[in-house]
Amino acid sequence: MQLGPLRGRPPVDRARALEVLRRAVDQGVNHIDTAQFYGDGACNELIREALHPFPDDLALVSKVGADHDQRGGLVAAQRPEQLRAGVEENLAALGIDQLAVVNLRRLDAPPGILAEGDQLVDLDSQLAELVALRDEGKIGAIGLSNVSAAQLRQALPAGIACVQNGYNLVDRATGPVLDLCREHDIAWVPFFPLGSAFPGHPKVVEQPAVIEAAASLGVTPAQVGLAWLLAHYEHTLLIPGTSNPDHLDENLMVGDVRLDPEIIESLDGVAASLA
Repeated sequence: MQLGPLRGRPPVDRARALEVLRRAVDQGVNHIDTAQFYGDGACNELIREALHPFPDDLALVSKVGADHDQRGGLVAAQRPEQLRAGVEENLAALGIDQLAVVNLRRLDAPPGILAEGDQLVDLDSQLAELVALRDEGKIGAIGLSNVSAAQLRQALPAGIACVQNGYNLVDRATGPVLDLCREHDIAWVPFFPLGSAFPGHPKVVEQPAVIEAAASLGVTPAQVGLAWLLAHYEHTLLIPGTSNPDHLDENLMVGDVRLDPEIIESLDGVAASLA
C-alpha cells in the first residue's frame, strides 16, 4: 500500500518504488501483500512492471472486500459476486492465473470503511464463493482480514491459511484471534505492526521501553517493535510496508534481532501501561 498514492502524502517516485520491489525479491522476500484497491490499481501495476514474470517461490497475496468509487474513495464490495470480480481484477492486473492467497477483508468493525445496507453479507456466503474460486484454481488458499475470534472459528471448516488483523506492541485487542491462530497453526499477518496510521493512536516507536531496548541492542525502535511480533509466534509473517529502500533493508534485518527474556518482559508490559 505504501507504494501507491495515498491522500495527504506526496506521490511516491515510480523509479524508487520499482527499486524497492526488486530489491526486496533480490534479498529473499517471497511474500508480497497487495490488493487491486490499493492506489486504485497502482500498486499491482508496479508489482507487475517490477517483477513479472514472477519467481516461482514468490507468493502474491491479495485481498478483496473493497473497491474504488468514481471519486477515488474506497467503498465496500462484500457481496459474493463482488469478491469474485475482485479476484479476477487482481489476476488480470498482475498477469497471472492464480493468487497464492486471497484475504477476505471483512468490514464489520474499524479501521476503515464499514459495511452497510446490501453490503452486510453473511460470512458463510462469502466463504462459499472463495472456496469455489479455490476449487477452480484461481486462488491457492483463503485468508481472513479484520475478523473476530468467533468469525475465525466459524470459518475454520473452509480451511484458513492466514489471518491479517491489526496487532502490535501497543494495541493487542485482537489477541484472542492470535490465540486461535496458534491453536490451529494458522499464519498470523499483523497489519499496523508499528502502530495505527490513524490519528490519536500511540506509536510503537515512541514508547520509552521500546526506545530503551533499541539503545541497548544497537538497533532502531522500529526493529524492536517488529522483532517483538516475531518473538511471540513462529508463524508470524511481517508486512511492514515501505517505499524507502533503506527502511526495507532495516526491516529485513529484523530476523537477526534477538530479544532476551528481560527485554520481552519489559515490552510485554507496554500495552498495560497505556490502558
